[in-house]
Amino acid sequence: MSPSDDSGPTDNAPATSAPDDREGNRLTARAARYARVGTRVGGVAARIAGTRLFGMEGQRGGNAAALAAALGGLKGPIMKVAQMMATIPEALPPEYAAELAKLQSEAPPMGWPFVKRRMMAELGPDWRNRFRDFHHAPAAAASLGQVHRATALDGSPLACKLQYPDMQSAVEADLSQLDLVFALHRRMDPAIDTSEMAGEIGARIREELDYRREARHAALYSHILADIDAVRVPKVWAELSTGRLLILDWLEGRRLLDYRGAPLAIRNRIAEAMFAAWWVPFVQYGVIHGDPHLGNYTVFEVPGEGAPEAGGINLLDYGCIRIFPPRFVGGVMDLYRGLRDGDAARIVHAYETWGFRGLKREVIEVLDIWARFIYGPLLDDRVRSVADGVAPGAYGRREAFQVHQSLKRLGPLTIPREFVFMDRAAIGLGGVFLHLAAELNFHALFEAASRDFSVEKVTTRQGAALGRVGLA
Repeated sequence: MSPSDDSGPTDNAPATSAPDDREGNRLTARAARYARVGTRVGGVAARIAGTRLFGMEGQRGGNAAALAAALGGLKGPIMKVAQMMATIPEALPPEYAAELAKLQSEAPPMGWPFVKRRMMAELGPDWRNRFRDFHHAPAAAASLGQVHRATALDGSPLACKLQYPDMQSAVEADLSQLDLVFALHRRMDPAIDTSEMAGEIGARIREELDYRREARHAALYSHILADIDAVRVPKVWAELSTGRLLILDWLEGRRLLDYRGAPLAIRNRIAEAMFAAWWVPFVQYGVIHGDPHLGNYTVFEVPGEGAPEAGGINLLDYGCIRIFPPRFVGGVMDLYRGLRDGDAARIVHAYETWGFRGLKREVIEVLDIWARFIYGPLLDDRVRSVADGVAPGAYGRREAFQVHQSLKRLGPLTIPREFVFMDRAAIGLGGVFLHLAAELNFHALFEAASRDFSVEKVTTRQGAALGRVGLA
């Protein structure tokens, strides 16, 4: 996106706290987006169809690069969808996932004229008087919006997240083409039935457009993690936030990857904070942070001996939050306990709870391969790395290959939609531990987080917490 794409409200537009219908879902904006997305993705689809027709299966690498180029040139929501698919195991063949993972989420920022119009539309013509300072240049720009630093009247540092114009139209147009992308997968490698994935991804992307919901997500995490000092959640400035403008505390921190060369004790401290930030909300409240992007975390520092040192993590983005029915969390715990105790009936019950159907013995054996890989560190009662001697680049490859080959032989397996972001987030969390080369007793950490687990307790906690922040 560039400033010339700006079609936001005029400088004289009245303040509003709800998305403007003219901008929110304009027919002309959506039609233009349909044309651009459909042409690019459709062209690659035709190329892939031709590859199969003429028996040139060895051309998948070139087709994958072509798809990445087509989507990357479009920017906006479709690229976010592409990146999301690249991090969901088995959503795409490995050649395609590798190419799409290379796409960068950084988009050219909108210029100051757009920022002024957006701020005026959301907070009124005197918006500038509500801040002591507001930086003209964005601190970050991504697929759906950009972030500016500001200072509140009381001197507090702020992060101001502004949604780009026409995002509702762009999202609806892009999601309408998502079936095309999944159709590519079904043509190439029908080991996985992706029919449920499109609906799940669409639901999460639409939620990310609702900044009021994101504000409630942040408030939810602030409540859940209030007693965990190693994880910081920014405060929401509700009086300055709207449906397309989100104002949070600015949390100072360094990139997580800056600590890859730090002493093991420091890396372990960061990894423990990440573990708590992910597993405590899930096993106690049925909530996960579903976006494993490393840019969503920074490391805050505390005074150390002679110099500041890592104290924990800042959890920054709350657009992609998945709230699960407590029964689903019960399935996760049943699978853990079934694997731990060698209880085959409990393992099958867990898969059925999640929504897997047609569980023949051969299918269960395949699911068990992936389950033992994901749960492996949690089942092993000792200090270890996540990879445990396996080279980071090879981590999970053997298991993924075995699963894929077996499912191709057995026939497509439908992945329940609730499973999609659970699996994606678990893989992302493992990736963080790999980057840090942390060595922890993950089993002991998990047992501590889930010590008093029951579906009934999750139901009670979740209901109270969601009611408290207006998500019930």
